[in-house]
Amino acid sequence: MTDLSRFNGVFTAVVTPFTETGAIDWPAYDDLIDRQLAAGIAGLVPVGTTGEAATLTIDEATALIAHTVKRVAGQAYVMAGTGSNSTPKSIEATRRATDAGVDGVLLITPYYNKPSQAGLVAHFTAVATVTPLDVMLYSVPGRTGVSIATETAAELARSCSNIVAIKEAGGDPSRVTALRSACGPDFIVHCGDDALALPFFALGATGLTSVLSNYAPENCVALYRAWTAGDCSQALRLHETLAPLSAAMFVESSPSPVKRALALAGHMQDAVRLPLVQLSPGADHILRQELARFSGAQ
Repeated sequence: MTDLSRFNGVFTAVVTPFTETGAIDWPAYDDLIDRQLAAGIAGLVPVGTTGEAATLTIDEATALIAHTVKRVAGQAYVMAGTGSNSTPKSIEATRRATDAGVDGVLLITPYYNKPSQAGLVAHFTAVATVTPLDVMLYSVPGRTGVSIATETAAELARSCSNIVAIKEAGGDPSRVTALRSACGPDFIVHCGDDALALPFFALGATGLTSVLSNYAPENCVALYRAWTAGDCSQALRLHETLAPLSAAMFVESSPSPVKRALALAGHMQDAVRLPLVQLSPGADHILRQELARFSGAQ
């Protein structure tokens, strides 16, 4: 049995802080990483959907990945988002991330062009073969319009030895059982929906790739640790405390809500890149209400 315990725990899909002029805010990014490490986060995922990868230049993405590796300095797993809807672009991004010293890469299903399952097999295989590193697939049909079928994940796991995990963000906990049945119990399943972390853990997921942990890393780690320690009542209490805030982090398109929460806490500017915009007044009101409730529940 291959030891894949490196995937156990909470990974943070890190936001990319920007200044008011739209440049990367490197001091805020360092502060974000340091707070994650101090909280016991097991992994960091730069340049993913939450990091607004679609609006980063190649040079910016490369710099963020290299900077993350250097700042983390082996204290956590670094998994770079290198997926794209262009296979050659994803191959090149994966090569650059490999050269930068990451531990693994996260590959989202190609968006907009909506490939068939055969197309997904061909795409992921082409990318996985250019790196010796761990590859985590990323199924998020709400963002891309296509999900990774369990049979497709199983075929990829069989044919590509470094495709060892999937981030499942389709909103259906039963997918954990289906994936484990199709791919085997050694294939890693990460929950990709904060609000579903506890049911995913109960069904066999060994980790969470989180948006919420940008804001509340200690709480997300505490939930995971309570579950793994067998303290089900504490895990449920933490889940019920976090669930409304998890929902508020998606009151409008992510990462606008979590960046607003981080800005209100004084950690960074409330800045996203077009076509994303800051929260509407109504969404901001909902988020502020949940942040106040969460603060009072601590």
